Amino acid sequence: MITAPPAQIGASIDEIDTPALVVDLDAFERNIEKMAEYVAKTGVRLRAHAKTHKSSEVAKKQIAAGAIGQCVQKVGEAEALVQGGIRDVLVTNQIVGQEKLHRLARLAHQATIGLCFDDPLQVRAASEAARKEGVTIDGYVEIDTGMSRCGVKSGVIAAELANQIAQAKGLKLSGIQAYHGSAQHLPTAAERQAEIMKAIGLVKETQEALKKLGLEAPIVTGAGTGTFRIEAESGVYTELQAGSYAFMDVDYAVIKDERGNDYSEFEHSLFVLSTIMSVAGESWVVADAGLKSYSGEKGPPRVHKRPDLAVVSMSDEHGKISIAPGTERPKLGDKVLLIPGHCDPTINLHNWYVGIRNGRVEQIWEIDARGASR
Repeated sequence: MITAPPAQIGASIDEIDTPALVVDLDAFERNIEKMAEYVAKTGVRLRAHAKTHKSSEVAKKQIAAGAIGQCVQKVGEAEALVQGGIRDVLVTNQIVGQEKLHRLARLAHQATIGLCFDDPLQVRAASEAARKEGVTIDGYVEIDTGMSRCGVKSGVIAAELANQIAQAKGLKLSGIQAYHGSAQHLPTAAERQAEIMKAIGLVKETQEALKKLGLEAPIVTGAGTGTFRIEAESGVYTELQAGSYAFMDVDYAVIKDERGNDYSEFEHSLFVLSTIMSVAGESWVVADAGLKSYSGEKGPPRVHKRPDLAVVSMSDEHGKISIAPGTERPKLGDKVLLIPGHCDPTINLHNWYVGIRNGRVEQIWEIDARGASR
């Protein structure tokens, strides 16, 4: 059951029921526009990743600003987006199981659907589902760019798999999936540059092997918020899959830019609004948002614009916040904005975004792909 939104349009921020996931609309819109302006100048395309926002409303705003479509990781996410009106979706993952594949193939009656492969058995199963549904699915051969997660070995082996995609009925060889997720949060810009340059070399190796087989995979898709400029300026990548750029989180804020400063390419626009529920402690207070309101696997959230406050422990429904000596102590009922450590799993804990501008609720968006884990 989806609960009612935690606020009504026009309410003040103090009237929002907490914990609540709130979006600073001004910062969010600046982030969207900044990325849109950048990709327009470079000529690459943005296929923003919906695994971050999990909302067809956010997807529509990205597409309105120039994104060509969306990425997802799960069939359920693709279903929510297509139902919400999105007409170009790439599943940047391998899908196993005939039920899932038939669900995905059915979506191809309404939208352009892409799928990644790193094994011939996946190709055969997807081909069967596409043929039975009478549709064509765009096929992408995924190469291991250095993550040691999914992806076939680059070069000849990848080209051989691409050839099987090209020959399979119901599939169309469309491109190469070359995402290097573990490079996104490397501490320094130089480290991120070095890893992505390796990935670029692997893509080129695969392209050469494809040419020898008389094949062409025109799309090279990948990149994330931490490295998107490197891929965009490579002359190799044609699509960017950045997702967190719209919201940002602590995990991205702490990596360094080329000058050694904290990464500030985009602004924090996503917060968990929480209320101080206890002031009984001598040097701490307790907020009403814990691990059921934000993800903790990347560390605790950061208190927005209050460097004197720090979340020092997290439990299911409590966030303990220490107070630096000599600073203003929060009062019972005060609201605090928490920047999540990792935005993607934090968003998946909520049903609604509450969009605020000038201290008031202006928009409310349903997180319609929330919980779509299959």
